[in-house]
Amino acid sequence: MSENANQERLSLLSELIKMARADNEIREVEFNFLLAIASQLGVTKNEFKQLFEQYIEFAPPKVEFDRILQFHRLVLLMNVDQQIDEKELDYIRNVGIRMGLHPNATAEVLRIMEDYENNIVPPNRLIEIFKTFHN
Repeated sequence: MSENANQERLSLLSELIKMARADNEIREVEFNFLLAIASQLGVTKNEFKQLFEQYIEFAPPKVEFDRILQFHRLVLLMNVDQQIDEKELDYIRNVGIRMGLHPNATAEVLRIMEDYENNIVPPNRLIEIFKTFHN
C-alpha cells in the first residue's frame, strides 16, 4: 500500500477519534466502533493506539463517494452511544465542510436522522440526499 493511501486511512480514523472525543468522553461502545472501523481499514492495533496519542493531519478522501462514506461513519459514530451532543454535531458539520461536502446536504442528513430507528440514515437515502445537492 502506498504511503499516501496509508496516511489517508490513518487520517480518516483520526478524524473519527476526534469526533468521539468531541463530548470529552469516549465510551466503550464508541471505542469498539472505532476499533471495528480500524479493522475494516486495515489499520493495525498498534497504529490504532498511536492515533490516540499523535496528531495526524486531515487528508480528506479525493473521491466524493469516499467523503460521503466518511461522513456516514461520523454520523454512525455520533449515534452509537445513543447520546447526541451539540459539540458532536458542530464537529460533524465542520468536517463535512472541510471535506468539501455540500453544507445543505450534511444539514439535511443531520435533520432527518431522527426519522430513522437509532438515528441511522440508510445508505441509499444518504446518497440520494447528496445527489440532490450535487453541483
